[in-house]
Amino acid sequence: MKIITHDDIMNLGITPEEAYAWSEYVIEHKDEAMLPAKISIKPQDMEGVFCNVMPCYFGDFGGVKMVTRYPDRAPSLDSQLMLLDTSTGKTLALVDANYITALRTGAVCVHSLLKFAVKDFSVIGMMGLGNVARATMMILAAKVKDRPLTVKLLKYQNEHELFAKRFETVSDNITFEYCDTPEELVAGSDVVISAVTYAGQNICEDKYFKPGVVVIPVHTLGFTNCDLFFDKVYADDYGHVKHFRYFDKFKKFAEVSDVVKGKIPGRESDEERILVYNIGIALHDIYYAGQIFRKFGDKAKEIRFEAPKDRFWI
Repeated sequence: MKIITHDDIMNLGITPEEAYAWSEYVIEHKDEAMLPAKISIKPQDMEGVFCNVMPCYFGDFGGVKMVTRYPDRAPSLDSQLMLLDTSTGKTLALVDANYITALRTGAVCVHSLLKFAVKDFSVIGMMGLGNVARATMMILAAKVKDRPLTVKLLKYQNEHELFAKRFETVSDNITFEYCDTPEELVAGSDVVISAVTYAGQNICEDKYFKPGVVVIPVHTLGFTNCDLFFDKVYADDYGHVKHFRYFDKFKKFAEVSDVVKGKIPGRESDEERILVYNIGIALHDIYYAGQIFRKFGDKAKEIRFEAPKDRFWI
């Protein structure tokens, strides 16, 4: 079994365009995967703590991803993945999934933005400016080079300044602005991307969401009011959202993959308010890990971890 570390993956130099193409392929072929809904464990006496376990089989590769969040840990989110060969059941690798998680989440976020935003979008509001938001910005900058963009960042400690500094030289068509409140960020934005990992209440009132806006809550938090008045809601997987409090009150719902395949219409007017819940499905992680495993070949560190070969060993 191989061990593929965070640094191993970083050193591969996966490009934003490559990551986007991987996620685009996965979305187009989602119906070919075996993808049970994730299991989420949330200890009642530990606020903001969770452990998500996500199995998946897709083509040559399968496996299980585990994500944990502990607010007092730095970083609070951590994820690992066990990759296996679906034809033999052999465990191929134990993979650090933190970079994979951020990269695939950013790619899917940009995919949803390009699929559902109004055609002339130019103002994007972003809050929760950690690694996921950075991956999103990196991929967005690579995919959108044909128009000027204003990116509004919610002030938080000095993260907004660090974020702007990180990307100020990446693209000459992007301008950053700082917002003091969520209301200021949401108002007037064509796209709102939230990567905050915890929100105890809704981000802002209904009146701040302009007609035509697309809202992409990466961690689903803070936008339950939108469930009730937005024109359309899309998600990466029905099984991950069917338990939502207001699921039965969505005006219209479909999976993103069905829109990509032309089974369901996407945006039909510039007035529609659209909400996209990409909860995060292990299908992306497994596919990414499989491509990374192929890139490594024999370069990754190997350890022996095998079951006894005797039929009876007790």
